This record gives sequence, structure tokens and C-alpha cells, in this order.
Amino acid sequence: MKMNADALKNRAQWEKAEVKLPSFDWQKMCEATDRHPTWVHFGAGNIFRGFIAKLQQDLLNAGLVEEGIVAADTFDYDIIDKIYAPYDSMTMLVSLLPDGSMKKEVVASVARGLRAGKNFPEDLEALKEVFRNPSLQMISFTITEKGYALKNMNGEFFPFVLADFENGPDNCNHAMCMVTALLYQRFQACKAPLAVVSMDNCSHNGEKLRASIMTVVDKWLEKGYVTEAFAAWIRDENMVSFPWSMIDKITPRPAKVVQDALRAAGIEGMEPIITGKNTFIAPFVNAEQPQYLVVEDRFPNGRPPLEKAGVYLCDRETVNQTETMKVTTCLNPLHTALAVFGCMLGYDSIAGEMRDKELKKLVEGIGYTEGLPVVVDPKILSPEAFIKEVVEQRLPNPFIPDMPQRIATDTSQKVPIRFGETIKSYMAHPEKNAGDLKYIPLALAGWLRYLLAVDDQGEAFTCSPDPMLESLQSQLEPVKVGDPQTASEEVLRPILSNRVLFGVDLYEAGLAEKVTDYLKRMLAGPGAVRATLEELV
Repeated sequence: MKMNADALKNRAQWEKAEVKLPSFDWQKMCEATDRHPTWVHFGAGNIFRGFIAKLQQDLLNAGLVEEGIVAADTFDYDIIDKIYAPYDSMTMLVSLLPDGSMKKEVVASVARGLRAGKNFPEDLEALKEVFRNPSLQMISFTITEKGYALKNMNGEFFPFVLADFENGPDNCNHAMCMVTALLYQRFQACKAPLAVVSMDNCSHNGEKLRASIMTVVDKWLEKGYVTEAFAAWIRDENMVSFPWSMIDKITPRPAKVVQDALRAAGIEGMEPIITGKNTFIAPFVNAEQPQYLVVEDRFPNGRPPLEKAGVYLCDRETVNQTETMKVTTCLNPLHTALAVFGCMLGYDSIAGEMRDKELKKLVEGIGYTEGLPVVVDPKILSPEAFIKEVVEQRLPNPFIPDMPQRIATDTSQKVPIRFGETIKSYMAHPEKNAGDLKYIPLALAGWLRYLLAVDDQGEAFTCSPDPMLESLQSQLEPVKVGDPQTASEEVLRPILSNRVLFGVDLYEAGLAEKVTDYLKRMLAGPGAVRATLEELV
């Protein structure tokens, strides 16, 4: 069996393989999308295929919409050529359940995939036609936070962005410039309203997306490529809105065990590829089943009934509160703590760490004991129930192939939000004392110990990529495993007082001495990280 429109007509063989098929007419969906497109999505990777496209599939199956999604990629065109085109833009979604079973479903809600680049004029013209159509209600994004970046770490525009500013809408490359050019097409053709929706996993994502697009608009306005009327149209959020959202679902890289299971079921052509942009991707997406999408309900041209597919539609403040709940209390701090300790203790899976008594107690302490008392409660989700699902179902799922080494990437960028915000909440609370915290400072000390790039057996390992890695390791160079006194105040004060790193000055928070003490304990020698965990948690 091969996954494509023709093969799906033989439903019996797919049902025998326990694969759920779409219940709508795929050809009619494609025709309806061509006539009156409603949704374009930029970023054709796993989170889109395994979550967002499935939302529209559920609406199609229920007869609540007729149109599918037009998927576009501005970066990795091999995904469209090799993962979309041969399979009629369909995806094999494999949900990995905690009991080891798999639920398989063909997601066929994507009408077509397009390469959004100037070197693909036919695809680009098709995308322009979609944008010119007044029926288009929303464009959405999962291109990662880096996809919105116009400047480097020094605050300077990237050279390729400067080139796009100079060359204008008809000859641009960067995702933000390409989208702005397409919005200009819409303005010139019909001036119809549109929602521009970031679904990327970053705080205030709609604000970041809007800021980048407005920067492009302003630069092109200066150079005379676009009109003031166009700029005014985009600035008017009654015409072009930029809703905020919070998304949460783990869709890790394709797992061999899933590939083997699909092959055993008689499904052909499921082998992963590595694209020219070094993306490891497959015709299938393996993912956990729990998922959350909270979206600010501002769609000036209408929208699909996403709430019927399980999306939470609400106001901006509730989106922000939900994001804060997840990122600062209920999930991300737990993930980061597991990442740094997992690397030192020799783990290669998050699920394996959750079978470790001390590590499980550590994340429970960070979440339940120290996070919940100051959690931001968005009301639409229960923070306690969210943590409970994370600790009891999501993180321990042995069939989610997620690694601490992946999650440890860019930890310096995460610490001030994932831990610093809770510390701030304790500092601001009239009846609480940040100095009483135990599990969060232990996680911070664990991160500093991790940065020494020596595991708990005394063996060297490679830290995950991080923009601050070289600088931090240079500052920590005097600190030696086996000699706790090398973790002196002289060495640590510049780090522990750094508000950029921790979101607060840990000395002012009353936590610097505790972090120093915990770090010294973990420096005693081989096995000291484990011994410290056993003693403190």
C-alpha cells in the first residue's frame, strides 16, 4: 500500500492495517480549496502535519468545512518536493500511546504544498492567487521563532534581509519579506481582511510576527516599493490582525520503531529522508496524543470553527496566561531540569529519566511544590491537572523518542523565563520568600554543573548548542570537578548576579548562596551529582 489519493480508494486494505482514513471526498476538498481558499499555512514540518492539519481534518470529517489548507514552505523546499508531492500532500499520523500501542491515521486535509520562493515561479504565482482571493480568512505559521528574526545577536540586520529591503517585494527571499509581499498582493487585489496567526512555540508570538512584518513594510515604504495606504491597512488590526497563541504538542523526529511498524503493516514508502537543509523528516509523523492550542479570537474575515476541533478560542490575556502557565510552571521548567541532569547522568531519553526516583521527585518539586503556589491560572485549563498529565502521562511515555540532549539546546535563553519568572513571583509575594525555594535552585546549580561538560562519572561530554555556551564556559573555567572550593564567590558572583541569565539577581533573591552550596556538593567528585539529588530531593 502506498499513501496517495488513488490508493486510499481501496479502503478495505487500509482498515485491515488499522489505519483510519479521511471520511470526506478528497478530490472535492481540493476543488473547493482551489475555488475559495480559506487557510494558508507557512512551515510544512511535523508540528503542522501532526497537529494543525489534523484540526482541519477533524472539521472536514465532521462536515463543518469544505476547504482544506494550502501549505507553503519558505525555507526547506525538499519537504514539498519529497514529502508532500509524492503522497498527494498526505501525512501518516502515528500517535504513540503510553501503553506502547499506536493509532494510525492518514491526514489528508492539505490540498496542496507550495514552494514559496522566487526560484519557483509557478508555485509562487499559485500562492499569489490564493492571497488575492477575498475568501482567504487566515494565514498561520510554524516556522520557529528564528523564522521571524530579521537581526543577528548584535542587533544588526542580516545581509540577506538588507538585500530584500533593497530589492523589494518582487525579488525577496526571507520568510517575513515573502509574506509581506504576498500581503501587498492581497491589498492591491481586494483589500479584504485577514488574520495572520503565529502558532509557533514562543511567548507573545503574534507580537513578534507583527513587529517583523511591520519592519519590512516600513523599510519598503521608505524606498517607495509600497504605498502609505498599504502600510495603514496592515497597521489596522480590524483589517489585518495578529492573534497570539499558545501551542503544545511533542512531535519528535521520526522513530525507527514507527517506520518498522508501518512497514510490517504493509505500508510502503515511509522511509525518512534528510533534506538539503538537513531536516530529518518522513512521510509519517510520530507524536504524543495530548495537544493544546489556545488562540486569541480575532479573525476579521471569519475563521473555521476551530473550537469544534478542540482549540481554545479566547482573549489575548487568557492566551498570555496559558503561555505563562506552561512555560514558567507546568511543563518547560520540568523539561529543562530533566535535560541538564539527564545529560550528566547518562540518559538518552526523557521517559527513562522519569523512571529515575530522584529526577521524578525533582520535577514534581519544581512543578507541584514550588510552581503551583504562584502559578498564573488561565481558568480555561487547570494548572494542577496540566502538571499531572505532564508528570504521569506525557514525560514518562516510553514511546516518545525525545532526548535530554535535544531539550538542553539553548538553555541559557530559557532559564530566565522557565525559572526566573517563578523566582520573581516569590519575591513579589507578600507572604512568600524566594530564599525558601529548594528545587528550582537545585535545577540552576545543575545547569552550572552541566556547563562544565563533565558527566557524573567524571567523563567529558559535549554540551548542546547554546549561544552563551562559550562565554559561560570561559567564566566557569576555574571551577573543577573534584575540587568544590574552586566554585568561589569570585568566580560565581558575575554569573549569579546576571539578570539576563536568570531574570533576577540571585543574590537579591536570597538564592545565590544556596545555588553555590548545591553546586559545590555536585563538584565533590564522581557520583556527586547523584548523591546530591539523593540527599536533597
